[in-house]
Amino acid sequence: MSVLSLALVTGCSDSGSDSGSGKDDKAAGKEPAAAAKTLAKGELEKLIIATADVKGFKVGPADQSDQFASSKEEIKVVDEKCAPLAYVLTGFAPGDSASYVNRMAQEDPTAKASASPTKDLEDMTEEEMEDAMNSITDALGSTVTLVSLSSYEGDGAKETMSSLSAAIEGCGSGFTATAKKEPQKFKKVESEKASGNGDESLAFAVTADSDGDPVVHAEVARHGNTVATYYSISLAAFADDAKVSDYDVPAELIKAQTAKLG
Repeated sequence: MSVLSLALVTGCSDSGSDSGSGKDDKAAGKEPAAAAKTLAKGELEKLIIATADVKGFKVGPADQSDQFASSKEEIKVVDEKCAPLAYVLTGFAPGDSASYVNRMAQEDPTAKASASPTKDLEDMTEEEMEDAMNSITDALGSTVTLVSLSSYEGDGAKETMSSLSAAIEGCGSGFTATAKKEPQKFKKVESEKASGNGDESLAFAVTADSDGDPVVHAEVARHGNTVATYYSISLAAFADDAKVSDYDVPAELIKAQTAKLG
């Protein structure tokens, strides 16, 4: 699987904001030392989630072989205020960060209830056949999430959250991002209820301008001067599988990353 990017989202086919609670402020309190300061890339590498941190997921480097853009500078958005949304959907830092890292997290099908088939189809009972089909559905329906951490100087993290909030509110009718002469279109952006983790958080859903109107989900949370982004996609949802069309950013990933950030 290639990196979760705009290219992946709209490559599956031919290619205003609601009033829901998308931003939750936590009560003022003392920030963890790791989040309160500006962190170098090496420090972020230690703080981003790994497989050992979250049960039922495999976490590893994001595959860069077929990425939409090699850098943020390559991404051009017609309406500049929508650019932070495009950055979240490509795993780049949503703001002008001092450093950033990202990882790809995928649900582990082997951790689900249905087991992989151990018999040939002709030797299976009806019940075993059903279990085998459920196993295939589990694999296709697993959610893949691109997680990133970025660190900022001064008020950069707060300003980044403000820019994202403005983008969600102002880009409701969608936006087009272009890199390497390949335009990628989204026709709707909607605010969603965020988890409330961190000092402030927001969440949004983006509808791709492609067959079936597939939807992807994202959440962004600020932890002091560090911003965590989560962008999730279900391939089965893109195939219009009603069983998995209603999905979201996995709460387990957000909880695990929040714990590592203190």
